[in-house]
Amino acid sequence: MNASTHQHVSEHQQSSAPRPSVHSSLKLTRILVPVDFSECSRKALQYAIPLARQHQAVLILLNVVEAAYAGGEIAAVDYIQLEAAMKEGAEKKLSEFVVHEIPSDISTQSIVRTGLPSREITELAKTLGIDLIVISTHGRTGLKHVFLGSVTEHVVQRAPCPVFVVREREHEIIAS
Repeated sequence: MNASTHQHVSEHQQSSAPRPSVHSSLKLTRILVPVDFSECSRKALQYAIPLARQHQAVLILLNVVEAAYAGGEIAAVDYIQLEAAMKEGAEKKLSEFVVHEIPSDISTQSIVRTGLPSREITELAKTLGIDLIVISTHGRTGLKHVFLGSVTEHVVQRAPCPVFVVREREHEIIAS
């Protein structure tokens, strides 16, 4: 039997056998979606919603406020107030985001943290025992990537769980 005949037989055998359900082999209870309110993060959320629905998982939305610090005692007071105001604004925006973007049948939790996004994402994933992170990438290359770094790349390298990366421009697999 040559290789092409064997391959044909295998394909036929595979198609006639019952396929195991993805649902039965995956156990997702907590899905983390980092949100920066960009179209890219909205796109990642559109992938996470059906996964959360299918697995009856909690969708945890995380927004990370990046705070800038400067030296000096007087500046420190201003930065503390600024950071608190930024965090409060992010919490309000994330609450509104949940109401407008997530169907009511999906269980959600919203979290706002202050710090470096990649570190906060991976630390929260460890702390909460996240099963899957669904994150977007802007697809930056060249100097923009070198100077800005890639939060997604750092998360993929350091996450304690699988990471589903949604690119800004890609072949869509979501049904409209």
